[in-house]
Amino acid sequence: MRVEIKVSGDIKEPYAVIFTGNVTEEIRQAAASLEKRETVVTANNGERIIVLSPEEVCMARVEAAQTVLYCGRNKYNSKKRLYELKELLGKGFMQISKSTVVNLRELDSVEPSFNGMMVLHLKNGCRDYISRKYLPEFKKYLGL
Repeated sequence: MRVEIKVSGDIKEPYAVIFTGNVTEEIRQAAASLEKRETVVTANNGERIIVLSPEEVCMARVEAAQTVLYCGRNKYNSKKRLYELKELLGKGFMQISKSTVVNLRELDSVEPSFNGMMVLHLKNGCRDYISRKYLPEFKKYLGL
């Protein structure tokens, strides 16, 4: 794709126009990338409110009726419900059980477990079970 940028002092807010013969997947991705707003996720660490980018979150899990965000070796509490976080975090995340959403870029390994389930290991050392309900979508992601 050819890209052209024009600078003008008359323009107050940047905008983009895409000229194409037909709408391809590449065009859709480019448009989505241009429209994308910067997303931030807030969490609590005691009295402090922590601002995180979605890339920093390795896993979000519900533990004892509290939503916990795992970021590297740190854990933070969130007031958002799991489905709200999944929507906020975006397409790089996948739900693997009723109580867990993981960052697919942080995936380290997967191994079979009992009752048709699998155990997912993340780069930060966290692990969780992929339940049978979510396993077909996960296998599809892996190309299995």
